Amino acid sequence: MKKEDLRIVYMGTPDFAVESLRALVEGGYNVVGVITMPDKPMGRHGSVLQPSAVKQYAVSYAAGGGLEYAPSGNF
Repeated sequence: MKKEDLRIVYMGTPDFAVESLRALVEGGYNVVGVITMPDKPMGRHGSVLQPSAVKQYAVSYAAGGGLEYAPSGNF
């Protein structure tokens, strides 16, 4: 089986999880989706939502048509 034939759904949230996701994507693996924790409220009153590092990478890569993102509570 070739790596292009695999359909990978990546699950991760912490900052260090971005490196393994990046390695899969840049290595030519077929990452079809990313599941991570929902955005967390930040700031004094929790009015600003802070996305995880994995979501930020997935969204920036998806802008090129590559990845689909779903927060963990939506599946």
